[in-house]
Amino acid sequence: MFKVGLTGGIACGKSTVARMLVNKGALLIDADQLSRELVEPGKPAWVEIVDWLGEDVLRKDGSLDRVRVAGLVFGSDLNLQKLNAIIHPRVKELFKERSNELWEKYPDRIQIWDIPLLFEACFQDMVNFIIVVACSEENQIKRLTDRDGMTSDEAIRRIRSQLELKKKVDAADFVINNDGAAGLLEERVDLLWKKIKGWHQGVRRQEK
Repeated sequence: MFKVGLTGGIACGKSTVARMLVNKGALLIDADQLSRELVEPGKPAWVEIVDWLGEDVLRKDGSLDRVRVAGLVFGSDLNLQKLNAIIHPRVKELFKERSNELWEKYPDRIQIWDIPLLFEACFQDMVNFIIVVACSEENQIKRLTDRDGMTSDEAIRRIRSQLELKKKVDAADFVINNDGAAGLLEERVDLLWKKIKGWHQGVRRQEK
């Protein structure tokens, strides 16, 4: 089983890179999607969050209002730690389950684990190689304000809630800088895919 951890700073373009890799033949497991599954109404994580934050964080259909939860959590280190303690262990277990299911069906395919908080949640020992997508903080702020309607202060708080991007870059096996045009990003992903396939072949030779 060959697993590539894909992470980066918020609004650096990680999801775009993930889609490009899937188009090249990779299999994707998305941490955000798994997190949404884990907090569906009635699930244990949902129960813990509602018991903690109260029913004011619920929409009319019983689902969590993610914007409201974020507003309560990202302004407090203690609240963020508590939310992560509820979500991260469950996400890890679900990653293992989904990864094993994919491996049984497609043993020769490369898996991309798209994990925004890969280092913060200590996933680095669960993958073979780590890719970090990076860009300038100026571009992060611009994308968050344009895309998500955040104020500059909200964007900065969200950026600061994650591990410093430089530390992620220093710990990566491969870094993609996404400050340029879309065409340049495609060229860098092409180079990345060639390297991933080379790593995959090397691992397979070692396993034989």
